[in-house]
Amino acid sequence: MLTIASRLDVMTRLGRAMADPTRSRILLSLLDSAGYPAELARDLELSRTNVSNHLTCLRGCGLIVATPEGRRTRYEISDPHLAMGMRQLLSAVVAVDEGVPCTDAGCECCTPGAECGL
Repeated sequence: MLTIASRLDVMTRLGRAMADPTRSRILLSLLDSAGYPAELARDLELSRTNVSNHLTCLRGCGLIVATPEGRRTRYEISDPHLAMGMRQLLSAVVAVDEGVPCTDAGCECCTPGAECGL
């Protein structure tokens, strides 16, 4: 059963999940489409055991859900709001190199073509 977590709990869960490169790769794959352990292992060039362990962690964090489909289990991001938030996070600029012009026409921190002053 899914529950609503506090904002701090959500940040902690996301941080724990994304702190590991393998879990981040799995999340990025599931962000594109639902997946199955064997396919994730093959596509990400990981062992099935490794993928299963990370899927368990991601489920424990509440970030993904598992749906049995016969003899297989399908995994997907647990909530469309989470998927949308992750996509927005991925489109954010985390650091800006000094002297590099801003090329985002929708940037609110500077004018297009100007150096970003973050």
